[in-house]
Amino acid sequence: MTAAPTAPGRLGQPLTPVEAQTFLLALDDWVRARRLELDELDAAALAVGRGDEIAADMVLSLAVWQAVQQRYQLLNATFDGGRVGPIEADRLSTLVWGRLDGDLGGGLAVSLPEACRLSDALVGQIHTRLTLVPGADASAARIKALRASLERVRDQTALEPSSTRDSARETLDKLHRRLGDVTERARRGADVGGLLPALEQETSVFERDLIVGNAQRRAARDDLAAAQRLRTELLARAAALASLAQNCVRSVDPAPRYAVPDVDALGPVPNTPGAIETYRQRLERVARALSLAESAYAAALIERTQLIELLDALCAKADAHRLAAQPDLVASESQARDVLARQPTPMAVARSLVATYQSWLTQLLNQQSA
Repeated sequence: MTAAPTAPGRLGQPLTPVEAQTFLLALDDWVRARRLELDELDAAALAVGRGDEIAADMVLSLAVWQAVQQRYQLLNATFDGGRVGPIEADRLSTLVWGRLDGDLGGGLAVSLPEACRLSDALVGQIHTRLTLVPGADASAARIKALRASLERVRDQTALEPSSTRDSARETLDKLHRRLGDVTERARRGADVGGLLPALEQETSVFERDLIVGNAQRRAARDDLAAAQRLRTELLARAAALASLAQNCVRSVDPAPRYAVPDVDALGPVPNTPGAIETYRQRLERVARALSLAESAYAAALIERTQLIELLDALCAKADAHRLAAQPDLVASESQARDVLARQPTPMAVARSLVATYQSWLTQLLNQQSA
C-alpha cells in the first residue's frame, strides 16, 4: 500500500519552491498509485463476489481520492513550473492546509494531509476486509504496517480535545498492548494470522474515526467563527441601514417603509453544531431582509439624484442651443429646482416638473430647427 507523502509547513506558513516541488512530485506519485490500487481492490472484490461488502468504503475512498486529485491540479497550476513568488507561496500553503472542495459525506471537510491519511486508513481497511494485503501470510510485514498505523494514530490522538483525549489515548494504549502481545507471540514462532485481521480492522476504523472527528470539530469551529463574523457584519449593516432610512425619509416623499431588523434580538451565537446551523439560518433571513430594505432606500435616494442630474443635463443642452433664457424654460427650471430642493422632495411632482422642462426644451428645439 502506498503511503501518503508528508505535507510541508503548516497553515499560514508560505511554502518554498523546493518544498512545493518535492511535495508535488510525491503527491503526483501517490495520486496515481492510489487510483490504481483502488481499481485493483474494486476488481478483486467484484471477482470474488464481495463488491457490496466494501461498497460504502470504496465510494468514500473514491470521493477522497477525487478531492485530493483536484487539489493537486490546483497546486500544480499555482506552482506553474516553479514560478513562485510571495503571493504564490502563500496560496500554495493555503491549498495544502485549507479545506478540500468536494462532498465527502456528512458535511466532512478535511485538509489535504488529512484526506491523504484518511485515504490510507480506508484502503488499509478494505485490504483487511478482503484479506488482500500483499504478503498477507507474512505476519511480520503486517505487524510492521500496524506499527506504522498506530504511530499515525498517536499523532492524530494529540489533536483530540481535552474532553476526549484521555479516552483516545486509552484506546491507543489497548491497541499497542494487543500489538505487543501479537508481536511477542510471533517472535516465539506462534501462528498469529487469526489475531491480526481484527486488530488491523479496529486500528483502521479508529484512525478513520479520529480523522473524521477532528475534521468535524474544525468544521464546527469554522461554522462558529463564520456565524460570529456574519453577526458582526449584520450589526454594522443594520446600523448603516438605520441611518440610510432616516436620510431617505428626510429626502424623499413617499419614502419606503421597511423596518430595520434587530440583530441583537437573535441573542449571542450558540456553541453547539445544531444550534449554530439554526442560528445561521436566522442570520441569513436577517441578511435578506437587510438587502431588501437597503435596495429600496438606496433606489429612492438615487432616483432623486438622477432627477437633479437629468435637469442639469437638460439645462446644459438648452444653454448649448442658446435657449436657456427662454421664459418657459426659465420658469419650468425654477419650479423644478424649487421642488427638488425641498426636504422631503415630493417625488411625483418632481418627476412631472422635470418632464415638463424636457417637453418645453423638445418643443423649442423643434421650432429652432424648423
